[in-house]
Amino acid sequence: MTGAVAALMTTAAAAEMPDGPIEVIVGYSAGGGTDVMARTVANHLEEELGDSLSVVVKNMPGAGGQIGFTEVAQAQADGSTLGTFNLPAALALTLDRDASYDADSYTYLANFVQDPNTIVVPRDAGYESLDDLLDAAREAPGALPMALSSLGGNDHFSAILMQEAADVEFTMVPFKGASMARSALMGGHVAVGTMTLGQTVGFEENLKVLAVLDDERSEVAPDVPTAQELGYDVQMGSFRGLVAPADLPEDVRTSLGDAFAALSEDEALLTELREQGSPVNIVLGDDYRALAEEQAEIAARIWEETPWK
Repeated sequence: MTGAVAALMTTAAAAEMPDGPIEVIVGYSAGGGTDVMARTVANHLEEELGDSLSVVVKNMPGAGGQIGFTEVAQAQADGSTLGTFNLPAALALTLDRDASYDADSYTYLANFVQDPNTIVVPRDAGYESLDDLLDAAREAPGALPMALSSLGGNDHFSAILMQEAADVEFTMVPFKGASMARSALMGGHVAVGTMTLGQTVGFEENLKVLAVLDDERSEVAPDVPTAQELGYDVQMGSFRGLVAPADLPEDVRTSLGDAFAALSEDEALLTELREQGSPVNIVLGDDYRALAEEQAEIAARIWEETPWK
């Protein structure tokens, strides 16, 4: 009897979802880290929801992800449209330009990836530890150029937070993307950089990661200390998850919430993400919303104190 009741409840929950396909909007081009995450999760979500529902990914790149974030925020709130959400980037964008969404424009479903930032130097720079680097920065304030993928994102915020925690000053050097920042660092054109740990993987012969900006060591680089271990309370990185428009009907919200809760324990999905080089950190529902609000507060404070445009 219990099994029959459970089956009826599952059928009823599924019936509340839209009849047509569920579209996952990705605000970036195909092939990037966010797109790969979205397609991986979409495949497993389709299996979790059952054969009656298909999940398709649609890329809408442009304006640093803003086009995609806006599309999701303005979509009909019926469960037929989901979207990738990147923190802190998505909410930082609302500070330096006109935006048609804010933190309250979404139903927060699940964060899947947390790629922490690092403090990284050229392998032959001669810095053996984070304190070696910070001592050099203290001796010559502003003399060490720090490579960033851009202003107004997790790299920029990492640099600001590191400066504050260590009472040092770097000269920020923004590039057009992480690959250009990494190339400048490997070429010795800048002294130090901050980029996500995932962006350093495969470049170990040329780069030395001095610290990971998280509260615990990463399984991707277990031998690298955290900044917190070294006495600097700095945490920042790139979060990638999925949201829906705000004000979903309660039954749809429950159905999606249950599906993502199940995916958070899907070992096949988690293994697949890890094999792609994605540091997994599952944050669900209200906790995900709290994470977004926390990241928004950090971005707003930095914008108020040191606006980047």
